[in-house]
Amino acid sequence: MKRFDPFLMALICAIILASILPCRGQMQHLLQQVVTVLITLMFFFQGAKLQRHAIIESVRDWRLQGTVLLCTFALFPLLGIGLHLLFKSLFSDALFGEDLWSGILFLCCLPSTVQSSIALTSIARGNVPAAICAATVSNIAGIALTPLLTGLVLGHVGAGHSPLDSVLDVAKELLLPFLLGQILQSWVGPIVRRHKFLISFTDRGSIVVVVYTAFSSAVVEGIWHRVSMAHLAEVALLDSALLALVLFLSHAMGKGMQQSVENSITLQFCGSKKSLASGVPMASVIFPAASVGIIVLPLMIYHQIQLFTCTLLARHYSRRTEIEKNASFHV
Repeated sequence: MKRFDPFLMALICAIILASILPCRGQMQHLLQQVVTVLITLMFFFQGAKLQRHAIIESVRDWRLQGTVLLCTFALFPLLGIGLHLLFKSLFSDALFGEDLWSGILFLCCLPSTVQSSIALTSIARGNVPAAICAATVSNIAGIALTPLLTGLVLGHVGAGHSPLDSVLDVAKELLLPFLLGQILQSWVGPIVRRHKFLISFTDRGSIVVVVYTAFSSAVVEGIWHRVSMAHLAEVALLDSALLALVLFLSHAMGKGMQQSVENSITLQFCGSKKSLASGVPMASVIFPAASVGIIVLPLMIYHQIQLFTCTLLARHYSRRTEIEKNASFHV
């Protein structure tokens, strides 16, 4: 994997463009309508693409799959709340404002990634079929669990979000298109799998447009007067600490459960990832437009850190498994 992927560069360009030339008024309203359509298409095509037998297969190794979900939707939120309480007790004036803390806690409630979890598990010579299942189940479960957890966790910081309202909003805008895609899979599925650009355009294109629209609103609201470079560095350090903790704990959980090396690798990579592709659309549904820009900042930073760190870790595991295979061959 490259250290900087074109998708991330497109997101950075969207932030720069929004900072220099934010959309306002009627144009902003129009872009928000475009975003809604693109996100709806994105989840519709994902539903049409995902074959039902993949969902059924995912529940076979329930111990591994359950532990991945535990890391994603329980360990992460608990660590996020714990870090927030710790830093509030250590620093009377928190490192940064509650908006950025809300972004970090929102990150903790998100599902795992799909593409990078599978790709990194493959590089590390882990259990790839289990990774496919775990990432799939995580994203499906996240449609319901992420807004629910976000409401509960952000209630801890007094953000005033209603878990039920968030679940209903996400269900209406994301789950319904996904289910419709599943229903029409026999007709639409072959077209989507044959023309992969449909998925690529709707998922990546929608996220770039969401980021530009969100940061336009944030710039108009004065985001760069509220977030300094020092704040961004602090968020990066906190994101790094969070990733390191989850990687260590998931590794310990795999050993404690006496999982195979391949399954432990799958647990680490699927349990430590957070999905930018799901997070940005969900943030646009759950949060007010003016706050989405600052909310997704910690997620965007975490996305890059997880790709870089886990790529190095995957290559380390790959070398180790190759050495073990050579040693067993010579024996």
